[in-house]
Amino acid sequence: ATCGHGCKYGECMGPNKCKCLPGFTGKTCNQDLNECGLKPRPCEHRCMNTHGSYKCYCLNGYMLMPDGTCASSRTCDMVNCQYGCEEVKGQVQCLCPSGGLQLGPDGRTCIDIDECSTGKAVCSYNRRCVNTFGSFYCKCQLGYELKYTSGRYSCADVNECVTNTHRCNLHAECLNTQGSFQCKCKQGYRGSGFDCA
Repeated sequence: ATCGHGCKYGECMGPNKCKCLPGFTGKTCNQDLNECGLKPRPCEHRCMNTHGSYKCYCLNGYMLMPDGTCASSRTCDMVNCQYGCEEVKGQVQCLCPSGGLQLGPDGRTCIDIDECSTGKAVCSYNRRCVNTFGSFYCKCQLGYELKYTSGRYSCADVNECVTNTHRCNLHAECLNTQGSFQCKCKQGYRGSGFDCA
């Protein structure tokens, strides 16, 4: 079984046929499956899609049960949590539906944790971190694009001279560099390469 485009979150089962891991979809299993949009809905009240999975949370005044259902709770109603609550040893605690969110100073609302600025996010050397509400993802650095070569995904240099995305002067030569490009004025012209006279 060979899959020319690879199976990012799954395994190759036949000629260009991928079997995706739970929570992923697409021809190459590179897309996150939005479980919240499935029928029947996996959560009784509210659902938050996460990378490769999902989280259930309840309306105010309800408590999240282990099976994803929501049970009415007078104590939760009194606390007025943004995303429902749980009772631990008789103590009522508000919940946040993702590890990338934390309880705010009021103990009821959830605020985003910027994993990119706190250093919690680890992206490989040629990728940059992009923060999202409740999570983050790694993206190729500027001047690089995601490519599938020799059985794996990696960030490959974009040749701006070939893709015509350079801003070199008409009388300049474009020279590709790793992650960028340079412009050099042609013989008989002088300037920065962006301006040649």
